[in-house]
Order: sequence, then C-alpha cells, then structure tokens
Amino acid sequence: MQIPLLLDRHSGSTLVGQIVDAISEAIGQRRLRAGDALPSIRSLAREHGVSAFTVAEAYGRLASIGSIVSRRGSGFRVADTTAVVAPPALAWAAPTLSAAWLLSDVFADHSVPIKAGCGWIPGEWINESGLQHAFRALGRVPGPRLGGYGHPFGMASLRELIAGFLRRHALPVDASNILLTQGATQGLDLVVRTLLRPGDTVVVEDPCYCNLLQILQLAGLRVIGVPRTLDGLDLAQLEQIVVQSRPKAIFINTVLQNPSGASLSLASAFRLLQLADRHGLWVIEDDIYRDLAPSGAPCLAAMEGLNRVISISGFSKTISPMLRVGFIAAHRDVLAELARTKMAVGLTSSEVAERVAANILVEGHYDRHVGFLVEKLHAAHERVAARMLDAGVEIFHQPRAGLFLWARLPIAPARSAEVTTRALSHGIWLAPGSYFRPGDLASDWFRFNVATSDVDVLWDFVRAL
Repeated sequence: MQIPLLLDRHSGSTLVGQIVDAISEAIGQRRLRAGDALPSIRSLAREHGVSAFTVAEAYGRLASIGSIVSRRGSGFRVADTTAVVAPPALAWAAPTLSAAWLLSDVFADHSVPIKAGCGWIPGEWINESGLQHAFRALGRVPGPRLGGYGHPFGMASLRELIAGFLRRHALPVDASNILLTQGATQGLDLVVRTLLRPGDTVVVEDPCYCNLLQILQLAGLRVIGVPRTLDGLDLAQLEQIVVQSRPKAIFINTVLQNPSGASLSLASAFRLLQLADRHGLWVIEDDIYRDLAPSGAPCLAAMEGLNRVISISGFSKTISPMLRVGFIAAHRDVLAELARTKMAVGLTSSEVAERVAANILVEGHYDRHVGFLVEKLHAAHERVAARMLDAGVEIFHQPRAGLFLWARLPIAPARSAEVTTRALSHGIWLAPGSYFRPGDLASDWFRFNVATSDVDVLWDFVRAL
C-alpha cells in the first residue's frame, strides 16, 4: 500500500510527527481502510530517505493511539476500531521483532527469558541493601522538603559528592561543574540540543551506542562514522574526515566502549585531543563505564581540563538501571547553557531519585558494591569468552571487564536480521551490529552482555548456525 507522504525537513514539525499526521489523515479520509497493510518499517524508511528508527517511532505512536496494529508475521495494518479485542494468550509468544521493539519496548518486555543483547546488569546484581536503606531514609524526609521542583542544576549535596568522585580520576571539578540529569542518555540529548544545530556534521564511532544515533537523527545532524579499533579510533581516517567535512563534535565512549568493550590507549587519547584542539572540535566523552574499568584507563576530561571536552556519566550500570540519575561535567559557562536547555525541555531532574543516589554513595557501601560488580563481570567474561571460542565465534576484544563482548557470528551480514528473529522465537534476545552502526549498515557482529549470556540454550543456538 502506497502512502502519500511528502516530508519537509525544514518545517517546524519533526519527521516522526509528519509521518504520524500523514497516515492519520489518510485513515481519516478513508484512503487507508481497516485491515490495509502498511509498508514495512525498512521499506518506508528507504523510500523516503529516513532512518528506520524514525519510521518505527511513528508507527509506535500510531499503535499507541489505536490507529494501527502490529500482527505477528504480517507487519503493521490499519486498525479495525469496531473489532472485539481477544484476550491475550497465556502461553509465551515471541514479540514481533522491529526497530521499535529493540529501541524502546524491550526495556519493559519481561517475556524474553534470555536477554543476551541487553545493556544492563541483572536484577540479582544490583545494590539491593543500599537501595533499601536509601528508600527507608527517603521515607523519613519531611514532606515540605519534597514539595518543590528542586534546583535546575540538581541536588547540591549529590553534585558535591560526584565532584569528589571525579577528582579521584584527576578531573579539575567542583560542584559548579556538575549538572544532574535524568540518566546519561538525557545528558547526551542536552548536549546535542545546546551545542549543535540541524545540518551540522558530527563524528561517531562505528559501532557506537545505538541510542546516541537516534538522538543525532532526531536533531537533524549529519552523522559520519569512524571505525573503532582495539585502542581507539582510526585516527588517520578521522583526520581526513575532519579536514574534508569540518564536523562540530565527536562523540566517544572512552573506556569499555558500548558495544565493543575496547578502551582508548593513552597514546590514542592524546592524539585525539590534539586533533580536536587543532580543529576546534567539541569532544563529548560518554564515560558511563568508568567505575567498572581497570584503574589507569585514560580520561579525556582529566587530560584536557574541560575546555572543549564534556564528560557524561551516571549510575545505571552500577546502582540500578531504574534509578535515572546521570550527570554532565563541563566548563561552568557551558554548564549554564546546558542547564537552561534542561529546564526548557524537561524542568528539573528528580530530587527524589537524586536523594536515593546520594544516600547510596554515602551510606550504601557504593565502592564495595562496585568491587563486587567488577569481580562478577570478570568471572563472567572468562566463562562467556570460553563459550564463544568453543562455538566458533570470533571475539573483537577480550577486556575481562565491563558488560560487553563484541562477537562475529558465523553468518553472512545480510542474515543478521533473520538470525535475530529466529533467536527471538527461541526466547533469546540478540543485539545485531546494524543497530550500533550509522545508517543501519548490515553487520555479522553482535553485542553480548556477559552478565546475561552464560546460558547453554544460547550457545546451542549459535552452534546450530
């Protein structure tokens, strides 16, 4: 079914909104009728030159308001609003694999038993005693102290604590250099909204954090990927891109990179900062895995001094992914601009969550819990890497730390979507490499979370490939 769709990238409406409006109008005018099949996410994305995630989000919005429905095996169709909805079956059935599910629904979908591709620590590994103590302490806070919005920069005592933690890594910071956010991902979004404008060129790692790609896409930026190597970026290619395309910023995961698990070498970090200084580049350092990394790993913000480096991190990988507390460390002038953006798009961050995080840092034995996680992850790396090698899987790098191993399955890149779908029918969630690459480029590499991948069923499935 062809959809009359004229996208205007210069209008005040987002591409997602334009797709939603066009399909809603076609349904309202009965040019699309109940039961009509919509184009697949990828085909509509190709036809109109947009990201598959843009189409997936539009379809997700339409489904949430009941305009369209997703049927397993038959894609998206126009909803029949007169139909009686049957009760859901009690037996488990694999969810429909789509970009929308991988981007958002997977975080709330508890039906897939083996989450080999997820990006968080297992529930059994969280700092349970620290969280419980913090929640009890929160219950004793007088009601009037919880009645306001909180400070635009976030809770002052937590900012002081974070500054103290960062000074351990030689960052030249105090509380005035810290802005609290609703997770590290919001920190990335605030930086993009504040420092960049539609049409600007930015550089990312290839592969890189998949949600970053969506933030950049929604902002209308031109994204260029530079291959990630074992000790950093392909600096020769990066310099060529900088000279030819004049990007405004580079986004980089310094240590235990998501998804490759690799860390920058000191020499690579130094050369990257030289290049950024020479060409006036912003360097956005996603440092979310710092606490899980071996001591001595390079820190760009510490090396450069927060002049053109902005550091972003949070506590989702060490305390709990449900506790959405992140932070940005930056020069005070830049931080003031970021705070204005934060207030414009979402007001203050949650002081309730910030109080919980502060209590855990002070009274919840945070350092001891991080040590526990480091040991657990090291042991999991050893076991999962051995399983991979036994199954004939190529490993990009063995960091023996952090969450991830980046591994090449014995398949053609074009089969990655098929294999991912087949795995889901076996109750296994895989994370295909295409979701971590600019332009959704096909890949036979997959991200594995070592904390959730030490499972016989998973490796039996891989060996059968």
